[in-house]
Amino acid sequence: MTEVVAALIWDENRFMICQRPANKARGLMWEFVGGKVEPGETMRQALIRECREEIGVTINTADVFTDVVHEYPDLAVHLTLFNATIAEGTPEKLEHNDIRWITVDEIPKYEFCPADESILSMLKALPQGRRC
Repeated sequence: MTEVVAALIWDENRFMICQRPANKARGLMWEFVGGKVEPGETMRQALIRECREEIGVTINTADVFTDVVHEYPDLAVHLTLFNATIAEGTPEKLEHNDIRWITVDEIPKYEFCPADESILSMLKALPQGRRC
């Protein structure tokens, strides 16, 4: 089981999604920014590192939004999604094909990685006032 962390970053009523590079597994699918936890790192340390490496920002992590276990044909992941805010910097496409800020209502317009599907369902179920 691979430990993976990701950030749910809100900007008012929109949240950030990133499109995976075409040459990686699940290429061009959308996901939350994040990545694998390296040996010796805490989940929060890994998420802060991944956000610096992938989108060039420093984040503040908050509570865990949810966690999911998903088995891909090539990989089993335990994904922990943290609520987060950008503390410093402007998101850049350092590793992703694209970065977007979308509303919950726009979720159906994007093809997300399968591990994110239950998270997206949770986001759709949030009351309007709790979405940011």
